[in-house]
Amino acid sequence: MPEGETVRGSTRGAEGTTRRPADPRPADARVPAPDAAGGDAPLRLVIRTDGAARGNPGPASCGGVLIDASRPDAREPDAEPLAVIARPLGVRTNNVAEYAGVVLALRLAHRLGAREVDLVLDSNLIVEQLTGRWRVRDAKLKGLFDEAQRLLGGFQRWSATHEPRARNRAADALANLALDDPEAAAVAEQRYRLPGQAPATDRRTGERRRAGL
Repeated sequence: MPEGETVRGSTRGAEGTTRRPADPRPADARVPAPDAAGGDAPLRLVIRTDGAARGNPGPASCGGVLIDASRPDAREPDAEPLAVIARPLGVRTNNVAEYAGVVLALRLAHRLGAREVDLVLDSNLIVEQLTGRWRVRDAKLKGLFDEAQRLLGGFQRWSATHEPRARNRAADALANLALDDPEAAAVAEQRYRLPGQAPATDRRTGERRRAGL
């Protein structure tokens, strides 16, 4: 494990309940949360993400699935998602691709109106860094780490846990699809497009620019 720059701010455990700062989402990306008075529970998501790089650095991509945690099979590897990410990233390192998947999934979770998220990742590096047990030294990861922390702070509760790669096959398949067939990857994302959301190609360009990817 590479050592790194000390994470500033409070240290979180594997599961953290946070005070909510100013909403990190742009105003036009916010989706009203379900009304508790109407009987609907606030949305909680299970998020699985993965990154791929063929070469390190090399052609890279990320994939992710966002699953309604109220489903009885939400923790199963093949649970049906509410939304997916399948995004080519250009030439990047594998760790950058892994972090990009987390950041893009958290942005999408905010657009879906989620109040709570459970990250289930096969990157132990990211789990340990997000929870404050490991430090970040790689300059290429610092900006993505900072954005992930900011986005996580916008949820009422979040957790990050590590699972074996074999159970992360849905996110892995989407990451590989983005490398092998970017057009099919865009179609996969479009299938889950939110009402009023920009087309996948426009959205990809804007999100990559904001993330410095």
